[in-house]
Formats: sequence, C-alpha cells, structure tokens
Amino acid sequence: MKILFIDTVHPILWDRLKAHNFKCIDITNLTGDELLNSIYTAHGLVIRSKITLDKTVLEKCENLKFIARSGSGLENIDVEFANAKGVKIFNSPEGNRTAVAEHVIGMLLSLFNNLKQGDEEIKQGIWRREENRGIEIEGKTIGIIGYGNTGMALAKRLSSFDCNILAYDKYKTNFGSATVKEVSLNEIQGEADIISFHVPYNPETYYYFDDSFLNSVKKKFFLVNTSRGKVVDTKAVIDGLKSKKILGACIDVLEFESSSFEKINPGFKRSLNFLRNQENVILSPHVAGWTVESYFKLSNVLADKILAQFSASKA
Repeated sequence: MKILFIDTVHPILWDRLKAHNFKCIDITNLTGDELLNSIYTAHGLVIRSKITLDKTVLEKCENLKFIARSGSGLENIDVEFANAKGVKIFNSPEGNRTAVAEHVIGMLLSLFNNLKQGDEEIKQGIWRREENRGIEIEGKTIGIIGYGNTGMALAKRLSSFDCNILAYDKYKTNFGSATVKEVSLNEIQGEADIISFHVPYNPETYYYFDDSFLNSVKKKFFLVNTSRGKVVDTKAVIDGLKSKKILGACIDVLEFESSSFEKINPGFKRSLNFLRNQENVILSPHVAGWTVESYFKLSNVLADKILAQFSASKA
C-alpha cells in the first residue's frame, strides 16, 4: 500500500508502517494543484490540517483505503462521503487528551492566581500582593460540555481539586460516576462557575457559545475553550466580558485562525486586540494538545489503529 504523508507528524508512524512493508512517501513540501494531483493514486493519506478532503477531492481518490488524521478534529474531511466510499477514517484523540486536560488546568490556575499579571509586574519592579490575591478551584462547580476523550481526561484531573464536576454530552448517556454528575445543558447553564468546551467542530457546533447561550447562563462564570475556535462566537465573549457576566476566559483556539491553525486572519484584529488587553483573559496559540509527549502519542495511536485494520500481509 502506498501511503502519502501530507503533513509532518512524529516519525514513529512512518517507522512502524515501513516496518510492516507499507510504501511511505513524504509529500509535505507540496502545495496547491501539485499536492492534489499527487494524492489520487494513494492507498492511504496521513494528514493534520493542511488539506481539505472534500467530496470533489475524494471522488478522484479511486484507490484510497484510509485517511489518518493526526489529532482529533475531522472537520477538514467529508466523513460521510468517505464512509460511503468505504474509506476508513482514523484519528487519534487519545494521543493528546492528557495534554489538553493539563493545559486547561494550567490556564485556570494561571487565571485564578493572577500568575501572568504577577510575573509581568515583578519583572517591572512592581510588588503588589493584595491586588494579586487569587481564588481557588476547590468548591467551584465546573461544567464540561462534551464528554469524550478530552472531557473525560479533564474531569479525571479536576477530581483531585474537590470541586463539583458536571458533564453534558448530547450523544452519550449513563456516564456519570462518583466524581462526575451527568446533567443536561440547562443544568450546566444554571449551576456552573466554570464552563469548558470539549466538542468537535461541525455545522451543529458552529457558534455553540453565542449570545443566546451567554444569556442562558444564570451565574457569572469563567469560560474555557480548547476545542475549536468557531465553536465560540468571539463577539459573545467580548459582550460577556464587557458586561462582566464572563468573569474571565481561557482561550486556546480562536475563530479567526486560518484553516491550518498557523496564523490569524487580519480581519479580526480589533477583536483580538480587545482580548489581548484584558487582564482576565488567558490566550494560547492553539497548543493545548501540543506537548512533547502528545507529538509521539498522536502518531503511535494512529499506527496502532492502521495496523490493526490493515495487516502486513495486505500492505
């Protein structure tokens, strides 16, 4: 089987496939039509977010057996059409769930304890203790929306903070435990002090958090988004921060990222500048799932899944 690596991933995937007699070809340097024209004879494609595999492209991939997406999001793949063609879709949310969960904890602790502000002030020779008094996670009610790999990983880590953990997932039931209470979305909107999004991006979750959602939340709260930028309407966030309904925000993903997540669309400069200038907003450049460890795990998980489906004898 001929496997084309469209995006750069950890070499463990290449090495494990090669060891099982797959023919691996690096085309990470190709772009545009040259890239598209090169993939039509492939049996397998390894991608991140460089290319969109829509129906028009997939129709021409007559030999395609699988698509391996390093990461969790599948929004750049027409999954329905791929499934109809019998093309297997592999992704690896198990590979970066720990990284995302730890990133959320880190952002919350930084925000709650004014670590960013305190560090900047000390470096400027400013010593303010009372102004940097923090708050604790303990005793807070945290609503997790989306209880898949990252939602569960976050709940596991939060359980040691002696907080109340609520979780809602439209497509899962009976997942409650001694530490996590399965609830409705309305219950999260009514009780949560912190709301964290862990849903995939698709037409259904576009602007999941908008003005209507904001108005449905009963308490002042902290917002966390490490899923996808377009899950959250930036205007609604800004409105909430201005009205102080949103007490603070931890945002790793922004709706004005490019499709490859590598840069910011300049058309949103005013909104970004507003967020950058808020002391109660923590921003990071779509790196919640990017750790040294997750880089390896994302590819190793994909290798496990591919080799389980396509044995060496079929390669």
